[in-house]
Amino acid sequence: MLDSYFKLSEHNTTIRTEVIAGFTTFLTMAYIILVNPDILAEAGIDRDAAFVATCLAAAVGTMLMGVVANYPIALAPGMGVNAFFTYTVVIGGGYSWQVALGSVFIAGVLFLILSVLPIREWIINAIPRSQKMAIAAGIGLFLAIIALQKMNIVVDHPATLVTLGDISQPVVLLSIFCFLMMVTLEIRKIPGGIILSIIATTIIGVALDISTFGGVMSMPPSLAPTFAELDIAGAFNLGMTGIILAFLFVHMFDTAGTLVTVANAANLLDKDGKLPRLDKALLADSTSMLAGSVIGTSPVTSYIESTAGVNAGGRTGLTAVVVALLFLASLFFAPLVGSVPSYATFPVLLFVASLMMRNINHIDWEDMTEYVPAVITMVVMPLSFSIADGIGFGIITYALLKVLSGKMNKSHIPALVMASIFIIKYAFLGVH
Repeated sequence: MLDSYFKLSEHNTTIRTEVIAGFTTFLTMAYIILVNPDILAEAGIDRDAAFVATCLAAAVGTMLMGVVANYPIALAPGMGVNAFFTYTVVIGGGYSWQVALGSVFIAGVLFLILSVLPIREWIINAIPRSQKMAIAAGIGLFLAIIALQKMNIVVDHPATLVTLGDISQPVVLLSIFCFLMMVTLEIRKIPGGIILSIIATTIIGVALDISTFGGVMSMPPSLAPTFAELDIAGAFNLGMTGIILAFLFVHMFDTAGTLVTVANAANLLDKDGKLPRLDKALLADSTSMLAGSVIGTSPVTSYIESTAGVNAGGRTGLTAVVVALLFLASLFFAPLVGSVPSYATFPVLLFVASLMMRNINHIDWEDMTEYVPAVITMVVMPLSFSIADGIGFGIITYALLKVLSGKMNKSHIPALVMASIFIIKYAFLGVH
């Protein structure tokens, strides 16, 4: 039955291989179970409920991708957009987390509509390649400043805004140890390096009596504090336009890039280099985003860590189904997750930031009309604490420089349209 449904023989794989691949993918992305609740808790969301929402949203999204699209791609609340959700929308923008979830829902509906329309390629190409790379790198810098702040390596200063913290503190040293261990294990290509680093740091913290151990297993916590608590009406606010667009575009670009990258690694692209069943994959992704907002978590997206499972032999949706089941099993380990201190989770942000900064290699550093807007995007994001404003300032600069330099052509029209939308938004609504 499994062979027939997932076409295992056709993809030259077996149930055993797919199960191993599923475990491998889960190990590489299980850190989100520990990190996401910490980030969402700072937005005022109940941490236990956020833990359940993270596991359920990841399970639903990954199961849909496996069963509907038959791809070995796992989904979970995305890194970067979860920080944007908490630190920009809620803390910085002053919106409630319920309204923020409402904006995620609206962005999900828009993504679902675009997923079934033939204009989705036009939308994906609306932002030039250099800006897409800059957005990814900018999100990396955004995560980095948050990570350094939460690790107490960088602290505020009345004269210089930021300065170096007291790095002699035990929790700071443990955070640095955790980060360096992650990098070392990644260099040595050890599967599950992130989760192993978090576990090792937690054990050391408990042994040194810096943190406490709360147990291993229990029945899952209640989802009631977040389930269906989103405020869609409150999100229908002109001031939320930039935020909704940021959720939509970042999610769309991230999804498109991840799907193609993982499918290419698994040799699943057709002879023209296109992704078969793209509509089903996008449908699974957009539906997951909607489900996540209802359950109570930031946008759910496809994970590039799925390539780890592909490298282990995963070729079909059965790999994704295994990952989904493991996320469901994680619900019963709430005490263990609750025992993990923040100094063992926030180094993950710095690690992910380091990986995302690699995108600057793909920016054309010989053309000022390309790299100057890219730099603006990358700098504005962390300094404004806003992915939306980074995208807005970057695309406006891009369009203006193309026009002023006489390099505007038909391929830049989508960028000009996007720039006009952001200009109108800033002119009448300001930056929030």
